[in-house]
Amino acid sequence: MDNLKFIEKLKNSGLNEGQAFPLREELAIFIRAVTEENDEESFRLLLSEARKVTDTYYGKDIYLRGLIEFTNYCRNDCYYCGIRRSNKNADRYRLTEDEIMSCCDTGYILGYRTFVLQGGEDLYYTPEKIAEIVRKIKKKYPDCAVTLSIGEKNREDYLLWYEAGADRYLLRHETADNIHYQALHPEEMNLDNRKKCLFTLKEIGYQVGSGFMVGSPYQTFYNLADDLIFLNELKPHMIGIGPFVPHKDTPFKDMKAGSLRETLVMIAILRLLFPKALIPATTSLGTIAKNGREQGILAGANVVMPNLSPVNVRKKYMLYDNKICTGEEAAECKVCLEKRVEKTGCRIVDARGDSLVEYRRR
Repeated sequence: MDNLKFIEKLKNSGLNEGQAFPLREELAIFIRAVTEENDEESFRLLLSEARKVTDTYYGKDIYLRGLIEFTNYCRNDCYYCGIRRSNKNADRYRLTEDEIMSCCDTGYILGYRTFVLQGGEDLYYTPEKIAEIVRKIKKKYPDCAVTLSIGEKNREDYLLWYEAGADRYLLRHETADNIHYQALHPEEMNLDNRKKCLFTLKEIGYQVGSGFMVGSPYQTFYNLADDLIFLNELKPHMIGIGPFVPHKDTPFKDMKAGSLRETLVMIAILRLLFPKALIPATTSLGTIAKNGREQGILAGANVVMPNLSPVNVRKKYMLYDNKICTGEEAAECKVCLEKRVEKTGCRIVDARGDSLVEYRRR
Protein backbone atom coordinates (compact mmCIF):
# COMPACT_ATOMS: atom_id res chain seq x y z
CA MET A 1 0.00 0.00 0.00
CA ASP A 2 1.33 3.42 -0.99
CA ASN A 3 0.83 5.53 2.14
CA LEU A 4 1.54 8.84 0.40
CA LYS A 5 -1.13 8.15 -2.20
CA PHE A 6 -3.55 7.05 0.50
CA ILE A 7 -3.16 10.43 2.24
CA GLU A 8 -4.32 12.03 -0.99
CA LYS A 9 -7.26 9.60 -1.07
CA LEU A 10 -8.23 10.59 2.49
CA LYS A 11 -8.07 14.25 1.53
CA ASN A 12 -10.16 13.76 -1.61
CA SER A 13 -12.76 11.79 0.32
CA GLY A 14 -13.20 14.66 2.77
CA LEU A 15 -13.23 17.43 0.19
CA ASN A 16 -15.55 15.73 -2.30
CA GLU A 17 -18.86 14.51 -0.92
CA GLY A 18 -19.43 12.20 -3.85
CA GLN A 19 -16.11 10.44 -3.30
CA ALA A 20 -16.27 6.91 -1.90
CA PHE A 21 -15.28 6.60 1.77
CA PRO A 22 -12.10 4.57 2.33
CA LEU A 23 -12.55 0.87 3.05
CA ARG A 24 -12.19 -0.61 6.53
CA GLU A 25 -9.23 -2.78 5.54
CA GLU A 26 -7.20 0.03 4.00
CA LEU A 27 -7.94 2.38 6.89
CA ALA A 28 -6.70 -0.18 9.42
CA ILE A 29 -3.57 -0.94 7.39
CA PHE A 30 -2.76 2.75 6.99
CA ILE A 31 -3.27 3.59 10.68
CA ARG A 32 -0.99 0.73 11.67
CA ALA A 33 1.67 1.63 9.12
CA VAL A 34 1.92 5.29 10.09
CA THR A 35 1.67 4.57 13.81
CA GLU A 36 3.96 1.56 14.20
CA GLU A 37 6.25 1.24 11.21
CA ASN A 38 8.25 4.45 11.61
CA ASP A 39 7.13 5.82 8.25
CA GLU A 40 8.22 9.35 9.11
CA GLU A 41 7.64 10.76 5.64
CA SER A 42 3.99 9.69 5.66
CA PHE A 43 3.54 10.80 9.26
CA ARG A 44 4.87 14.30 8.56
CA LEU A 45 2.87 14.64 5.34
CA LEU A 46 -0.33 13.46 7.03
CA LEU A 47 -0.06 16.08 9.78
CA SER A 48 0.97 18.82 7.37
CA GLU A 49 -1.94 18.15 5.01
CA ALA A 50 -4.37 18.05 7.93
CA ARG A 51 -3.21 21.44 9.18
CA LYS A 52 -3.55 22.89 5.65
CA VAL A 53 -7.13 21.63 5.44
CA THR A 54 -7.90 23.19 8.84
CA ASP A 55 -6.47 26.51 7.65
CA THR A 56 -8.59 26.34 4.49
CA TYR A 57 -11.85 26.01 6.41
CA TYR A 58 -11.17 27.70 9.75
CA GLY A 59 -8.01 29.72 9.24
CA LYS A 60 -5.69 30.09 12.22
CA ASP A 61 -8.55 30.54 14.70
CA ILE A 62 -8.66 28.32 17.77
CA TYR A 63 -11.97 28.34 19.63
CA LEU A 64 -12.36 28.32 23.40
CA ARG A 65 -14.82 26.11 25.26
CA GLY A 66 -15.26 26.95 28.93
CA LEU A 67 -15.58 23.63 30.74
CA ILE A 68 -17.74 23.55 33.86
CA GLU A 69 -17.54 20.14 35.55
CA PHE A 70 -20.59 20.51 37.76
CA THR A 71 -20.94 17.01 39.25
CA ASN A 72 -18.76 13.94 39.63
CA TYR A 73 -21.59 11.67 40.74
CA CYS A 74 -22.37 9.04 38.12
CA ARG A 75 -24.79 6.13 37.93
CA ASN A 76 -22.58 4.31 35.43
CA ASP A 77 -19.65 2.00 36.12
CA CYS A 78 -17.47 2.31 33.01
CA TYR A 79 -14.29 0.32 33.58
CA TYR A 80 -11.94 3.13 32.48
CA CYS A 81 -13.46 6.09 34.34
CA GLY A 82 -12.29 7.56 37.62
CA ILE A 83 -15.76 8.81 38.62
CA ARG A 84 -17.44 5.42 38.06
CA ARG A 85 -20.04 4.63 40.70
CA SER A 86 -17.93 1.81 42.24
CA ASN A 87 -15.01 4.10 43.03
CA LYS A 88 -15.35 4.54 46.78
CA ASN A 89 -12.25 6.76 46.85
CA ALA A 90 -13.85 9.48 44.73
CA ASP A 91 -14.55 12.68 46.68
CA ARG A 92 -18.02 13.47 45.36
CA TYR A 93 -19.38 16.99 44.83
CA ARG A 94 -22.15 18.92 43.11
CA LEU A 95 -22.14 22.59 42.11
CA THR A 96 -25.15 24.75 42.90
CA GLU A 97 -26.89 26.85 40.25
CA ASP A 98 -25.23 29.95 41.72
CA GLU A 99 -21.80 28.31 41.50
CA ILE A 100 -22.43 27.34 37.88
CA MET A 101 -23.54 30.89 37.03
CA SER A 102 -20.45 32.26 38.77
CA CYS A 103 -18.28 30.09 36.51
CA CYS A 104 -20.10 31.54 33.48
CA ASP A 105 -19.65 35.09 34.82
CA THR A 106 -15.90 34.54 35.12
CA GLY A 107 -15.72 32.94 31.70
CA TYR A 108 -17.66 35.69 29.96
CA ILE A 109 -15.38 38.40 31.33
CA LEU A 110 -12.40 36.41 30.04
CA GLY A 111 -13.89 36.18 26.54
CA TYR A 112 -15.48 32.72 26.55
CA ARG A 113 -18.53 32.45 24.31
CA THR A 114 -19.25 28.75 24.80
CA PHE A 115 -19.93 27.10 28.13
CA VAL A 116 -19.77 23.31 28.41
CA LEU A 117 -21.73 21.79 31.30
CA GLN A 118 -20.15 18.39 31.83
CA GLY A 119 -20.82 15.82 34.50
CA GLY A 120 -21.49 12.22 35.30
CA GLU A 121 -24.99 10.82 34.83
CA ASP A 122 -26.21 12.27 38.13
CA LEU A 123 -29.95 11.76 38.73
CA TYR A 124 -29.96 14.52 41.37
CA TYR A 125 -30.09 16.98 38.49
CA THR A 126 -33.57 16.33 37.16
CA PRO A 127 -34.35 17.21 33.54
CA GLU A 128 -36.15 20.36 34.70
CA LYS A 129 -33.19 21.43 36.88
CA ILE A 130 -30.88 21.15 33.88
CA ALA A 131 -33.37 23.05 31.72
CA GLU A 132 -33.58 25.85 34.28
CA ILE A 133 -29.79 26.18 34.41
CA VAL A 134 -29.66 26.36 30.61
CA ARG A 135 -32.41 29.02 30.57
CA LYS A 136 -30.54 31.15 33.11
CA ILE A 137 -27.30 31.01 31.15
CA LYS A 138 -29.00 31.83 27.84
CA LYS A 139 -30.98 34.69 29.40
CA LYS A 140 -27.89 36.30 30.90
CA TYR A 141 -25.57 35.53 27.99
CA PRO A 142 -27.69 35.26 24.82
CA ASP A 143 -24.62 35.61 22.59
CA CYS A 144 -23.08 32.44 24.05
CA ALA A 145 -23.52 28.79 23.13
CA VAL A 146 -24.41 26.25 25.79
CA THR A 147 -23.11 22.72 25.37
CA LEU A 148 -24.29 19.80 27.48
CA SER A 149 -22.27 16.66 28.12
CA ILE A 150 -24.26 14.60 30.61
CA GLY A 151 -24.67 11.22 29.00
CA GLU A 152 -27.43 9.01 27.67
CA LYS A 153 -30.97 10.31 28.17
CA ASN A 154 -34.36 9.89 26.50
CA ARG A 155 -35.66 11.99 23.63
CA GLU A 156 -38.01 13.98 25.86
CA ASP A 157 -35.13 15.20 28.02
CA TYR A 158 -32.97 16.10 25.04
CA LEU A 159 -35.87 18.01 23.49
CA LEU A 160 -36.61 19.84 26.76
CA TRP A 161 -33.03 21.07 27.01
CA TYR A 162 -32.91 22.05 23.34
CA GLU A 163 -36.09 24.09 23.75
CA ALA A 164 -34.59 25.66 26.89
CA GLY A 165 -31.75 26.94 24.70
CA ALA A 166 -29.01 24.30 24.67
CA ASP A 167 -27.10 24.49 21.40
CA ARG A 168 -24.75 21.53 21.42
CA TYR A 169 -24.39 18.10 22.97
CA LEU A 170 -21.25 16.02 23.44
CA LEU A 171 -21.55 12.25 23.73
CA ARG A 172 -18.56 10.14 22.74
CA HIS A 173 -19.51 6.79 21.29
CA GLU A 174 -16.13 5.53 22.70
CA THR A 175 -15.92 2.62 20.23
CA ALA A 176 -18.11 1.59 17.31
CA ASP A 177 -17.54 -2.13 17.83
CA ASN A 178 -20.06 -3.97 20.03
CA ILE A 179 -17.59 -6.51 21.39
CA HIS A 180 -15.04 -3.83 22.21
CA TYR A 181 -17.75 -1.67 23.78
CA GLN A 182 -18.72 -4.48 26.16
CA ALA A 183 -15.08 -4.95 27.11
CA LEU A 184 -15.04 -1.34 28.30
CA HIS A 185 -18.46 -1.13 29.95
CA PRO A 186 -20.68 -3.13 32.33
CA GLU A 187 -23.41 -5.36 30.95
CA GLU A 188 -26.24 -2.86 31.56
CA MET A 189 -24.74 -0.44 29.04
CA ASN A 190 -24.98 -1.05 25.31
CA LEU A 191 -23.61 0.58 22.19
CA ASP A 192 -26.90 0.51 20.30
CA ASN A 193 -28.51 2.87 22.80
CA ARG A 194 -25.56 5.24 22.71
CA LYS A 195 -25.70 5.41 18.93
CA LYS A 196 -29.47 5.93 19.08
CA CYS A 197 -28.93 8.88 21.42
CA LEU A 198 -26.50 10.48 18.98
CA PHE A 199 -28.87 10.24 16.03
CA THR A 200 -31.76 11.50 18.19
CA LEU A 201 -29.74 14.54 19.25
CA LYS A 202 -28.92 15.34 15.66
CA GLU A 203 -32.54 14.92 14.55
CA ILE A 204 -33.70 17.36 17.25
CA GLY A 205 -31.32 20.02 15.96
CA TYR A 206 -28.30 20.02 18.26
CA GLN A 207 -24.79 20.49 17.01
CA VAL A 208 -23.59 17.03 18.00
CA GLY A 209 -20.16 15.92 19.13
CA SER A 210 -18.99 12.34 19.29
CA GLY A 211 -15.62 10.63 19.47
CA PHE A 212 -13.53 7.87 20.97
CA MET A 213 -10.49 7.02 23.05
CA VAL A 214 -7.24 6.16 21.29
CA GLY A 215 -5.28 3.24 22.70
CA SER A 216 -8.05 2.03 24.98
CA PRO A 217 -7.70 -1.53 26.36
CA TYR A 218 -8.23 -4.27 23.76
CA GLN A 219 -8.51 -1.76 20.92
CA THR A 220 -7.35 -2.87 17.46
CA PHE A 221 -6.58 -0.89 14.34
CA TYR A 222 -9.77 -2.32 12.89
CA ASN A 223 -11.70 -0.83 15.81
CA LEU A 224 -10.29 2.57 14.89
CA ALA A 225 -11.30 2.02 11.27
CA ASP A 226 -14.82 1.17 12.46
CA ASP A 227 -14.89 4.41 14.45
CA LEU A 228 -14.14 6.39 11.30
CA ILE A 229 -16.82 4.54 9.34
CA PHE A 230 -19.41 5.17 12.06
CA LEU A 231 -18.53 8.87 12.19
CA ASN A 232 -19.03 9.06 8.45
CA GLU A 233 -22.52 7.66 9.00
CA LEU A 234 -23.27 10.09 11.84
CA LYS A 235 -21.57 13.13 10.29
CA PRO A 236 -21.14 14.97 13.62
CA HIS A 237 -20.41 18.65 14.00
CA MET A 238 -17.64 18.00 16.51
CA ILE A 239 -15.29 15.05 16.99
CA GLY A 240 -13.44 14.71 20.28
CA ILE A 241 -10.72 12.13 20.69
CA GLY A 242 -7.91 11.71 23.17
CA PRO A 243 -5.53 9.05 24.40
CA PHE A 244 -6.70 6.54 26.96
CA VAL A 245 -5.09 7.41 30.30
CA PRO A 246 -5.54 4.90 33.16
CA HIS A 247 -6.95 5.80 36.57
CA LYS A 248 -5.60 4.14 39.71
CA ASP A 249 -9.05 3.27 41.09
CA THR A 250 -10.44 1.44 38.05
CA PRO A 251 -10.15 -2.12 36.69
CA PHE A 252 -7.87 -0.71 33.97
CA LYS A 253 -5.38 0.86 36.39
CA ASP A 254 -2.47 -1.22 35.08
CA MET A 255 -3.28 -0.85 31.39
CA LYS A 256 -0.96 1.02 29.04
CA ALA A 257 -1.90 4.57 28.10
CA GLY A 258 -2.61 5.52 24.52
CA SER A 259 0.31 7.04 22.62
CA LEU A 260 0.81 10.60 21.47
CA ARG A 261 1.76 9.51 17.96
CA GLU A 262 -1.31 7.35 17.41
CA THR A 263 -3.58 10.11 18.73
CA LEU A 264 -1.99 12.65 16.38
CA VAL A 265 -2.42 10.25 13.48
CA MET A 266 -6.12 9.89 14.29
CA ILE A 267 -6.64 13.66 14.68
CA ALA A 268 -5.04 14.23 11.29
CA ILE A 269 -7.08 11.49 9.60
CA LEU A 270 -10.26 12.93 11.11
CA ARG A 271 -9.39 16.37 9.81
CA LEU A 272 -8.86 15.07 6.28
CA LEU A 273 -12.04 12.98 6.29
CA PHE A 274 -14.20 15.56 8.10
CA PRO A 275 -12.76 18.95 7.10
CA LYS A 276 -15.69 21.02 8.42
CA ALA A 277 -15.83 19.40 11.88
CA LEU A 278 -14.60 21.04 15.06
CA ILE A 279 -11.84 18.93 16.63
CA PRO A 280 -10.41 19.69 20.09
CA ALA A 281 -6.86 19.34 21.28
CA THR A 282 -7.87 17.64 24.51
CA THR A 283 -6.59 17.96 28.05
CA SER A 284 -5.64 14.28 27.97
CA LEU A 285 -3.20 15.07 25.12
CA GLY A 286 -1.56 17.62 27.37
CA THR A 287 -1.48 15.05 30.15
CA ILE A 288 0.57 12.46 28.26
CA ALA A 289 2.90 15.03 26.65
CA LYS A 290 3.92 18.47 27.88
CA ASN A 291 3.21 20.08 24.51
CA GLY A 292 0.52 17.58 23.52
CA ARG A 293 -2.20 20.13 22.87
CA GLU A 294 0.11 22.20 20.68
CA GLN A 295 0.97 19.10 18.67
CA GLY A 296 -2.74 18.34 18.38
CA ILE A 297 -3.33 21.79 16.88
CA LEU A 298 -0.52 21.25 14.39
CA ALA A 299 -2.21 17.95 13.44
CA GLY A 300 -5.52 19.65 12.64
CA ALA A 301 -7.29 20.42 15.92
CA ASN A 302 -8.96 23.83 16.28
CA VAL A 303 -10.62 23.84 19.72
CA VAL A 304 -9.26 23.96 23.28
CA MET A 305 -11.32 23.40 26.42
CA PRO A 306 -9.89 25.20 29.48
CA ASN A 307 -11.48 24.58 32.86
CA LEU A 308 -13.81 27.18 34.41
CA SER A 309 -14.78 24.97 37.36
CA PRO A 310 -13.96 26.26 40.85
CA VAL A 311 -10.36 25.36 41.69
CA ASN A 312 -11.44 23.59 44.88
CA VAL A 313 -13.34 20.89 42.95
CA ARG A 314 -11.11 20.36 39.92
CA LYS A 315 -9.00 17.61 41.46
CA LYS A 316 -12.20 15.78 42.35
CA TYR A 317 -13.21 15.45 38.69
CA MET A 318 -10.51 12.95 37.83
CA LEU A 319 -11.58 10.79 34.91
CA TYR A 320 -7.94 9.68 34.63
CA ASP A 321 -4.72 10.11 36.61
CA ASN A 322 -2.41 13.14 36.50
CA LYS A 323 -4.89 15.45 34.78
CA ILE A 324 -3.29 18.83 34.07
CA CYS A 325 -4.52 22.35 34.88
CA THR A 326 -6.29 21.47 38.13
CA GLY A 327 -4.67 24.20 40.22
CA GLU A 328 -4.78 27.31 38.01
CA GLU A 329 -7.35 30.05 38.22
CA ALA A 330 -9.39 30.54 35.04
CA ALA A 331 -7.57 33.74 34.06
CA GLU A 332 -4.15 32.12 34.52
CA CYS A 333 -5.24 29.12 32.48
CA LYS A 334 -6.36 31.27 29.54
CA VAL A 335 -3.17 33.33 29.49
CA CYS A 336 -1.10 30.14 29.56
CA LEU A 337 -3.10 28.61 26.71
CA GLU A 338 -2.88 31.77 24.61
CA LYS A 339 0.91 31.66 24.83
CA ARG A 340 0.98 27.96 23.97
CA VAL A 341 -1.32 28.38 20.98
CA GLU A 342 0.69 31.34 19.65
CA LYS A 343 3.71 29.06 19.38
CA THR A 344 1.83 26.98 16.80
CA GLY A 345 1.20 30.01 14.59
CA CYS A 346 -2.49 30.03 15.52
CA ARG A 347 -4.53 32.35 17.76
CA ILE A 348 -7.29 31.95 20.34
CA VAL A 349 -10.39 33.94 19.41
CA ASP A 350 -13.32 35.12 21.51
CA ALA A 351 -16.16 33.67 19.46
CA ARG A 352 -18.87 31.01 19.68
CA GLY A 353 -17.06 29.02 17.02
CA ASP A 354 -19.96 27.14 15.50
CA SER A 355 -19.29 24.13 13.31
CA LEU A 356 -19.25 24.47 9.54
CA VAL A 357 -21.06 21.15 9.30
CA GLU A 358 -24.66 21.90 8.41
CA TYR A 359 -27.12 22.09 11.30
CA ARG A 360 -30.60 23.44 11.95
CA ARG A 361 -30.30 27.10 12.94
CA ARG A 362 -32.79 28.46 15.44
